[in-house]
Amino acid sequence: MSVNIPFINEFSQLPEACFSRVLPTPVSQPTLVAFNHLLADSLGISSEHDAGLAAVFSGNQVPANADPLAMAYSGHQFGHLNPQLGDGRAILLGDVRDNRNQLRDIQLKGSGRTPYSRNGDGRSPLGPAMREYLLCEAMHALGVPTTRALALVTTGDTVYRERREPGAVFTRVAASHIRVGTFQYLALRRDEESLRALADHTLARHFPDISPESESRYLELFTEIVRQQAELIARWMLLGFIHGVMNTDNMTVSGETIDYGPCAFMDNFSRSKVFSSIDQQGRYAYQNQPAIGQWNLARLAEALLGLFPGDEDDAVAAATQVLNDYSQWHQQAWESGMSEKLGLGTTAEQDRQLAEDLLTLLEQGRIDYSHFFHALAQCTEQDADRTPLFLLIDPAIPGDATRQQLEEWLNRWQDEVSNRTSPETAAQKMRSVNPAVIPRNHRIAEAINAGEQGDFSVFYALADALRSPYQEHPEFSKGPRSGEEVLRTFCGT
Repeated sequence: MSVNIPFINEFSQLPEACFSRVLPTPVSQPTLVAFNHLLADSLGISSEHDAGLAAVFSGNQVPANADPLAMAYSGHQFGHLNPQLGDGRAILLGDVRDNRNQLRDIQLKGSGRTPYSRNGDGRSPLGPAMREYLLCEAMHALGVPTTRALALVTTGDTVYRERREPGAVFTRVAASHIRVGTFQYLALRRDEESLRALADHTLARHFPDISPESESRYLELFTEIVRQQAELIARWMLLGFIHGVMNTDNMTVSGETIDYGPCAFMDNFSRSKVFSSIDQQGRYAYQNQPAIGQWNLARLAEALLGLFPGDEDDAVAAATQVLNDYSQWHQQAWESGMSEKLGLGTTAEQDRQLAEDLLTLLEQGRIDYSHFFHALAQCTEQDADRTPLFLLIDPAIPGDATRQQLEEWLNRWQDEVSNRTSPETAAQKMRSVNPAVIPRNHRIAEAINAGEQGDFSVFYALADALRSPYQEHPEFSKGPRSGEEVLRTFCGT
């Protein structure tokens, strides 16, 4: 029943200030619920038996050559600094090289207490583990940089949160788990040696094109991290995704989306939309995500400042310039992506206003964001009987005024399409970037509720649909009916 994982463990060679070695805590009855065989193959992981996979990915059996550890990091949580957080319920088994020779972390979540647990039990309920599995793989299929789901194992044990819940261990794969907060942790302790070692590891691991001999290599590192985050958050915005808890310990330097706690995809569009039950002030609302990303990166700049070339004034000026560039990079990525969603091909000056006017109409009419963009491809050509275009989107759009304004907007948009490309080309492009299926809250809740009763068929069906989000899956594409809405999401820790 052995599981072979070709660990290399480069992260564990960093100074011990970066982590604490710790073993997973065994569980009573591990049962494999889901295993990502394609991802496992790319990592060189092999096993012939589900029992062996369940033992390893529950933490009951530590694979040969693993070097388990919990990573140390700080974090600004809702704007307030916590100087010591760290992996309180996660253990990094080690890192491996995938079939593209890229280093990848393999981490257990819910695998027991660590030195950073702070009175927590180190466990995970089944619901949040199922949610993260679905969201990771959905984002990957949507083309968004993200951590990946490798395995989901039930433990046979009970976890106590607001209620008794079945326990689970989720196995996450990432390009790395190095966070903004990881650098903050070392900077707060004035451990420049470890900070420099971590920065060098990050350069070699994620940005090998930056010369290790360059005097400005750490500033170049910061610049690339900022650029990737600007583009990542633009991708979130284009999909109507709300992360929900954009603390600095939840932002990776690899440019991947990480920590799918209270995250959600919007149904009806609202710029101020918040789902997270703990975000009482709306700090991490949909419309605030770009600015919060920039704020978090400013905290990274503070941590790295001593590594930048020149004196302190030079370093501050250089970091400030990069942070100012963030807004332009984000806006360019968003405008380019929105032009694609609208089937317009290349970006033109008028596209931004066209897109902003549309979002205002979607918000005014409480129109389903994902459904609207997916259905928009039908309107690239006016049909012969001059049916109002908004009826091709959704006959149930409320309000005569909204319908009229939307019809006027659709005619403007249609003129842009006809002036710049063919209707066929526009429709083809739009169907390739506007998903038919997203992981809607009510569908995830449905899968979790069934899974907690031991029925994973709903989870498997939803996971299968999310693997091909640009194909039609009518049973999963619709928004929630009255009474099905899920208006609050929870971290589950």
